[in-house]
Amino acid sequence: MTQDLPSGAGRLAERHPEVWNAFAQLGDAVARSGPLDDTTRRLVKLALAIGARSEGAVHSHVRRALAEGVDPEAIRQVALLAIPTLGLPQAVAATTWIEDLVSGTRQEMPDTGEP
Repeated sequence: MTQDLPSGAGRLAERHPEVWNAFAQLGDAVARSGPLDDTTRRLVKLALAIGARSEGAVHSHVRRALAEGVDPEAIRQVALLAIPTLGLPQAVAATTWIEDLVSGTRQEMPDTGEP
Protein backbone atom coordinates (compact mmCIF):
# COMPACT_ATOMS: atom_id res chain seq x y z
CA MET A 1 0.00 0.00 0.00
CA THR A 2 2.70 2.51 0.94
CA GLN A 3 4.45 1.98 -2.42
CA ASP A 4 1.44 3.66 -4.11
CA LEU A 5 1.70 6.77 -1.96
CA PRO A 6 3.54 9.97 -2.86
CA SER A 7 7.01 10.04 -1.30
CA GLY A 8 6.17 12.20 1.72
CA ALA A 9 3.03 10.30 2.64
CA GLY A 10 4.76 7.01 1.95
CA ARG A 11 7.59 7.86 4.35
CA LEU A 12 5.11 8.88 7.03
CA ALA A 13 3.13 5.64 6.55
CA GLU A 14 6.30 3.54 6.81
CA ARG A 15 7.65 5.36 9.87
CA HIS A 16 4.32 5.70 11.68
CA PRO A 17 1.96 2.96 10.49
CA GLU A 18 -0.37 3.44 13.45
CA VAL A 19 -0.84 7.11 12.54
CA TRP A 20 -1.34 6.26 8.86
CA ASN A 21 -3.88 3.56 9.71
CA ALA A 22 -5.83 5.95 11.92
CA PHE A 23 -5.75 8.56 9.15
CA ALA A 24 -7.01 6.00 6.60
CA GLN A 25 -9.80 4.90 8.95
CA LEU A 26 -10.86 8.52 9.41
CA GLY A 27 -10.99 8.92 5.63
CA ASP A 28 -13.17 5.84 5.31
CA ALA A 29 -15.48 7.02 8.10
CA VAL A 30 -16.05 10.47 6.62
CA ALA A 31 -16.62 8.96 3.15
CA ARG A 32 -19.41 6.79 4.57
CA SER A 33 -20.92 9.61 6.67
CA GLY A 34 -23.18 11.09 4.02
CA PRO A 35 -25.02 10.62 0.75
CA LEU A 36 -22.34 11.76 -1.72
CA ASP A 37 -21.36 9.22 -4.35
CA ASP A 38 -17.74 8.31 -5.10
CA THR A 39 -17.36 10.67 -8.07
CA THR A 40 -18.83 13.63 -6.21
CA ARG A 41 -16.58 12.98 -3.20
CA ARG A 42 -13.51 12.80 -5.46
CA LEU A 43 -14.39 16.08 -7.19
CA VAL A 44 -15.04 17.78 -3.84
CA LYS A 45 -11.65 16.58 -2.58
CA LEU A 46 -10.06 17.91 -5.76
CA ALA A 47 -11.73 21.28 -5.20
CA LEU A 48 -10.47 21.36 -1.61
CA ALA A 49 -6.94 20.59 -2.81
CA ILE A 50 -7.19 23.43 -5.32
CA GLY A 51 -8.43 25.80 -2.60
CA ALA A 52 -5.55 24.74 -0.35
CA ARG A 53 -3.13 25.46 -3.21
CA SER A 54 -1.61 22.02 -2.84
CA GLU A 55 -0.15 20.85 -6.15
CA GLY A 56 0.66 17.44 -4.71
CA ALA A 57 -2.88 16.91 -3.45
CA VAL A 58 -4.33 18.09 -6.77
CA HIS A 59 -2.12 15.58 -8.60
CA SER A 60 -3.16 12.84 -6.17
CA HIS A 61 -6.88 13.49 -6.58
CA VAL A 62 -6.63 13.82 -10.36
CA ARG A 63 -4.75 10.51 -10.54
CA ARG A 64 -7.37 8.84 -8.39
CA ALA A 65 -10.24 10.41 -10.31
CA LEU A 66 -8.87 9.19 -13.63
CA ALA A 67 -8.31 5.69 -12.19
CA GLU A 68 -11.91 5.71 -10.94
CA GLY A 69 -13.20 6.61 -14.41
CA VAL A 70 -14.15 10.23 -13.73
CA ASP A 71 -14.65 12.15 -16.97
CA PRO A 72 -11.57 14.33 -17.63
CA GLU A 73 -13.90 17.20 -18.59
CA ALA A 74 -15.49 17.05 -15.12
CA ILE A 75 -12.02 17.24 -13.59
CA ARG A 76 -11.18 20.24 -15.76
CA GLN A 77 -14.45 21.95 -14.83
CA VAL A 78 -13.46 21.92 -11.15
CA ALA A 79 -10.58 24.26 -11.98
CA LEU A 80 -12.91 26.57 -13.89
CA LEU A 81 -15.31 26.66 -10.95
CA ALA A 82 -12.44 28.01 -8.85
CA ILE A 83 -12.30 31.26 -10.87
CA PRO A 84 -15.04 33.27 -9.08
CA THR A 85 -14.11 32.02 -5.61
CA LEU A 86 -10.32 31.73 -5.67
CA GLY A 87 -9.45 34.00 -8.56
CA LEU A 88 -8.11 33.53 -12.05
CA PRO A 89 -4.45 33.02 -11.07
CA GLN A 90 -5.27 30.13 -8.72
CA ALA A 91 -7.62 28.57 -11.26
CA VAL A 92 -4.93 28.79 -13.94
CA ALA A 93 -2.42 27.17 -11.58
CA ALA A 94 -4.92 24.40 -10.84
CA THR A 95 -5.51 23.93 -14.55
CA THR A 96 -1.81 23.41 -15.16
CA TRP A 97 -1.61 20.89 -12.30
CA ILE A 98 -4.62 19.03 -13.68
CA GLU A 99 -3.26 19.05 -17.22
CA ASP A 100 -0.01 17.50 -15.93
CA LEU A 101 -2.05 14.29 -15.68
CA VAL A 102 -5.09 14.76 -17.93
CA SER A 103 -3.28 15.91 -21.09
CA GLY A 104 -4.00 13.73 -24.03
CA THR A 105 -7.31 12.43 -22.69
CA ARG A 106 -9.37 14.57 -25.05
CA GLN A 107 -9.02 15.58 -28.64
CA GLU A 108 -7.85 19.14 -28.95
CA MET A 109 -10.31 21.53 -30.52
CA PRO A 110 -9.03 23.37 -33.60
CA ASP A 111 -7.82 26.89 -32.92
CA THR A 112 -10.43 29.29 -34.30
CA GLY A 113 -8.38 32.36 -33.49
CA GLU A 114 -11.06 33.57 -31.08
CA PRO A 115 -10.23 34.34 -27.43
